[in-house]
Amino acid sequence: MIMDDILITDALIVTCDGNHSIIENGVMAVNNGKITALERSNTSAAKKLTAKKIIGANGNIVMPGLINMHCHAADSLFRGLVENLPLEEWLGRVWIAEKAILTPETTYLGSVLGLAENLLSGSTTVMDMFWYPDETVRAAKDLGMRISTGGIFFDLPGIGGRSHENYVSEAQNFYKSHSSDDSVIPAILPHGSYTVSPQNLSEAKSIADEYGILFCTHAAETQAEQNDIKTRYDNSVIRHLDKYKLLGETSVLAHCVHLDETEISLLAQSKTNVVLNPMSNLKLGSGIAPVKEMYRAGINLTIGTDGAISGNDLDMWLAMRLTCGLAKGLNMEADALTAEQVLHMATISGAKALGRSDSLGSLEIGKNADFILVDINNSHSIPLFDPITHLVFGAGRSDVTDVFVSGKHVVENKKIGGLDIEKIHTKVRQLAPSIKASLE
Repeated sequence: MIMDDILITDALIVTCDGNHSIIENGVMAVNNGKITALERSNTSAAKKLTAKKIIGANGNIVMPGLINMHCHAADSLFRGLVENLPLEEWLGRVWIAEKAILTPETTYLGSVLGLAENLLSGSTTVMDMFWYPDETVRAAKDLGMRISTGGIFFDLPGIGGRSHENYVSEAQNFYKSHSSDDSVIPAILPHGSYTVSPQNLSEAKSIADEYGILFCTHAAETQAEQNDIKTRYDNSVIRHLDKYKLLGETSVLAHCVHLDETEISLLAQSKTNVVLNPMSNLKLGSGIAPVKEMYRAGINLTIGTDGAISGNDLDMWLAMRLTCGLAKGLNMEADALTAEQVLHMATISGAKALGRSDSLGSLEIGKNADFILVDINNSHSIPLFDPITHLVFGAGRSDVTDVFVSGKHVVENKKIGGLDIEKIHTKVRQLAPSIKASLE
């Protein structure tokens, strides 16, 4: 008899597989970081399972870790610093603060802060765009979570006085340093078509294609951005990206709020992935993405939080609820989007966008054991008739009690085990007066 590493018992297992399978009174076995069994506890197969460590779920939900597909984790340093401005004016203020404060070390501090918020909320994988991606990776590894990030491209005067040539070499070196690390999903991340020239966007994409990795950028976030690209290039944002062959199955576009029918068709036909960021879009007054239309066109939709400086938290549960609720309300159709569809956006669809649907995003035998426990023994969960509807509309990040990544228990009883988070908090508090002074 094979002894597994971990056996989760007495669980309500929400698999997030293609059939939205739910296993009541379920057991899940984990060995060498992989899921080896999923059974109802009363089956003969379940009764034969044994493990070095047995964890009773107490009837709570066990589900895949959430996948936050768009984040700027280190911007948690600037949470609440710039408020009540539209994106373009807001960015001007944000960049002043970032230039004054950000170094590799402060980026590490902010990354730990933001990624810890993600991890405690149940996100086990995060796609992050920021100035010093090696520091983001260092923070993620210290916390024990997965990260997708890589070289950034930015034509305007940015952080650290780097040139385009610097960005190119940094992107190449990042891939070479991390390509063999299973916990890192390398990407190339130019900021956007309004901050990176067509030539430099194309070069960024060619690097991504050379290495067979992801290409991620902001796109069609505001009407002002659309107007800017129209003025400069006589095109809309998505048509502009299409012209330079920047769409495709390995491309991930954050936002896509302002689209017409042709652009939606271009995204669908090219199999481009889209990340919805409803909290950030609402707070910055950017608009509401045409989610129903994109979903029905067959676009792979995923969900992100954006940075804590724009949406003020990194809460995927709120992002799910807003994604579903806004689609219903905006279209005045109660069935415009379902909880099942939205939960997939936050799990298996994110894995698909990352090119990891074979190993992440659902609880299935052979996949990585990235999973979370969600408390349903509380007043807002009883009685529970539909676990998936509850996860999207009733549950919240405070319900996440335990988090596992590759079978490692990285959050236990709401406490991070990988590092001393209080030391990070102390250092950030000491940095706070300088952050505030950067805009005075």
